[in-house]
Amino acid sequence: MTVGPAAILAQGIVKRFGKIVALNGLNLEVQGGELFGLLGPNGAGKTTTINILSGLVRPDQGKIVVAGIDCTRRPRSAQHLIGIVPDENNLYPELTGLANLCFCAALYGIPKQERIERAERLLADFGLKEAAHRRFGEYSKGMKRKLTIAAGIIHQPPILFLDEPTTGIDVQSARHIRQLIAELHRAGITILLTTHYIEEAQRLCDRIGFIVAGRIVRTDTFLCGLFFPVQRLPLWLRFLSFALPPTYGADMLHQATGQTRLLPLSFDLSILILFGLGLFLLSLHTINRRWII
Repeated sequence: MTVGPAAILAQGIVKRFGKIVALNGLNLEVQGGELFGLLGPNGAGKTTTINILSGLVRPDQGKIVVAGIDCTRRPRSAQHLIGIVPDENNLYPELTGLANLCFCAALYGIPKQERIERAERLLADFGLKEAAHRRFGEYSKGMKRKLTIAAGIIHQPPILFLDEPTTGIDVQSARHIRQLIAELHRAGITILLTTHYIEEAQRLCDRIGFIVAGRIVRTDTFLCGLFFPVQRLPLWLRFLSFALPPTYGADMLHQATGQTRLLPLSFDLSILILFGLGLFLLSLHTINRRWII
């Protein structure tokens, strides 16, 4: 990862919807070329954060800088530099996959021949070439999600917002989408990813921010992902990491005596190591007993 100056900066963001405080003094900084994960439960403020940073919603208070452009008073001034993939698929069901991508490219003023070439290339890269002339409404959930991501990068933006890109789709499609996100990251795109799957954030992100009740309560790296990649774990630990539910340890934040507390970031790995150590000691104890008998 090549890290540059801050590509996304939010300071003291406050947003209210009536009596509901969606964001309560949120502070966020994402470096250029970084894949930053915003991890939190439903209703924590992840989607509102994306909408404000992308200029779709105006904040009540705070400062926003995207790609070096101050968007505080002009929230849409940097929209040509960002790609947005919302949590709901937002393409036209009556149009084909190719037509949807070409339409999105036309919105950014891309010439006709170039937008066709870009659309065809993205369809091939995302494994949708054979479905290019099928209507979007006939796509499976996984295919719809892929095409929505392709539409978000048709204008080749340096910054990409992904709002829960793998929620509600099958395991195989989710795995493919994670591979596509990793490829975009390697290409140097700055990505802000929201999710409530701790395993997804662990596998993809350089850093994560834990968001609770509209505030980021902690930002850090994943020790497990940086220093102990799953691919380098022993087979028995790797098996356990996949055998556990995908959301195992996802509820890292809980309320206690009115204060937000955090479990260590290496919580999942620690549990796996302790569990494996317990199994090892148990096996030694069993062998010793049999030897004595």
